[in-house]
Amino acid sequence: MTDVTARNRRNKRKGSQWETDLREGLRGLGFDVESLRLAGTEDEGDMVVRIDGSFLVIEAKNAKFEPATFVREAKVERLNFAKHRGLDPELVTSLAVVKARGKNWRQAYVLTTLEDYLGLDAQ
Repeated sequence: MTDVTARNRRNKRKGSQWETDLREGLRGLGFDVESLRLAGTEDEGDMVVRIDGSFLVIEAKNAKFEPATFVREAKVERLNFAKHRGLDPELVTSLAVVKARGKNWRQAYVLTTLEDYLGLDAQ
């Protein structure tokens, strides 16, 4: 196995562990969280939290910090999630949750746009 292959496997394991820590941490606080597993162009995010009849799609990241890329990906996955379930997209929000180096899941960064956070109409 090459050094690159070994590093990629380590990074994949770390990313999977980060998702597990986040999901189980939220569940431990009583949130209704489900893992999502579609991949490719129809990806729906890493997990969804059900809150009072609405859905929060989370794209969990443990990678080099690229906020615009992460938020754009979360928005696309939000729409895929709604489409695949025949849901009104207004019932689905999305966030990118990014691991903070050396911190636990509670100190993760939450990324979205101000437009989405405040529920403003797109201009």
